[in-house]
Amino acid sequence: MTSSAPSPDRAGADAAESLSQPNLMPLSDAAVDLAAADLAGLAAADLAAAGLARTSPLPGKERLWSANFRFYFTARSVAMLGDTMLPVALSAGLIQYGYSAGDIGLVMAASTACFAGFVIFGGVFADRFNARRLMIGADLVRVGTQSTAAVLFLTHHITLWEMALIAVVNGTAAAMFQPGVASTVVRVATDVQGANGVTRTAESVAGLAGPAVAGVLVGFTSPGVVFAVHASTYLVSALCLIALRLAPRASAALKSAGTFKADLAEGWREFRARTWMWGVIVIWMGYMIFVFGPYIPLAAGQIIPEHGAGAYGLVNSALGGGTAVGALVAMRLRAVHPLRAGSIALFGTALMPASVGFDLPVPAIAACVFCSGICWAYWGVNWATSVQTQVPGEILNRIHAYEVAGSIAMMPVGQSLAGPASAAFGARHVLQTGAVVTLIVCTLLLSVPAIRNLRRAPTP
Repeated sequence: MTSSAPSPDRAGADAAESLSQPNLMPLSDAAVDLAAADLAGLAAADLAAAGLARTSPLPGKERLWSANFRFYFTARSVAMLGDTMLPVALSAGLIQYGYSAGDIGLVMAASTACFAGFVIFGGVFADRFNARRLMIGADLVRVGTQSTAAVLFLTHHITLWEMALIAVVNGTAAAMFQPGVASTVVRVATDVQGANGVTRTAESVAGLAGPAVAGVLVGFTSPGVVFAVHASTYLVSALCLIALRLAPRASAALKSAGTFKADLAEGWREFRARTWMWGVIVIWMGYMIFVFGPYIPLAAGQIIPEHGAGAYGLVNSALGGGTAVGALVAMRLRAVHPLRAGSIALFGTALMPASVGFDLPVPAIAACVFCSGICWAYWGVNWATSVQTQVPGEILNRIHAYEVAGSIAMMPVGQSLAGPASAAFGARHVLQTGAVVTLIVCTLLLSVPAIRNLRRAPTP
């Protein structure tokens, strides 16, 4: 699930980082975890009575920040910075050449559709072959496509079909890259939750800085310069992944010589066998349709006409700031039942559609969105860590691909229904309904025993 697992992650984008959790000090067993208790405002005495405890400081920075993890973190952080610059450059560039918002949407949809359609196959390739080499190859392909786009813009030879074709190749390359993230995290980090936390924090910082940098470059130079910078971020990512020194996977000798179709079917069986995983994905599809999909276009449509683009930028920055804080919180607060903790935290994300739907002042909306970002990131880190630590390495890439595809599959549906729904019922009512659906989604997550009772993977 962008951004990946059920998490905003860019989605898209990055539509989601995924996954023997070493060096983690577990909390005592309790019905409610410390993070959720903090969000509910319970006093310290109440926490003690509930049998909750805070973890000791992280298990050693020197163990998290190994040479391999530094290379991996640099690769992901730099590439994510480039990814957050792309929408600004693409939109501004196409508008400069007379294309419409619908044309921009077409190009973006081409990339998203290819990612969603091919990521499952990418998972099979990552498990059958060398996931790191597949990731490096995907990065190098995108160096070529983004360099081509830069040349097209700098030489003023822009046609829509060329940009759509580049988007198709980029989306397919991303589908080959993303599944390998799952198995790479657990191979480069001794502290998986800490790794997910700092990576999510870097993603949030990129979300704040990338659009601003892209706007400045477009304003003073050309969209082509932004595309050239974006190409260089993929080159840095590829070089860092090349520099990784990974021990052979223990499961390498067990790889079967089965067919591609058999491997794909095995991945589906393993995904379906984990009730806690497919249960989350099924529930999350409803969240995408009724909450997150409509929120993005409807919030922009409500805030910008009334308060201006600057106010909308402030709200988005508040979301980025909140997710950064939430990722840091997730590094410190580690529950025995991570999905229970994350589900309780998700109740706070109802503030995001509710604040816009009830037409609160912009500062109040920004505050609500900031709190939602904290809750969202806390869920996202716990989800990614659960996937990465509960699934055997030999099938991890395939299962990660299935959960990523399922996480984002319904978002375009929600986005496409936002317009007709707002015309029929009013945008504010749709957003208010989204807030109610968020509460229902969280309740459903907590009502499924396999999700609620999933325990943190034991420390080896």
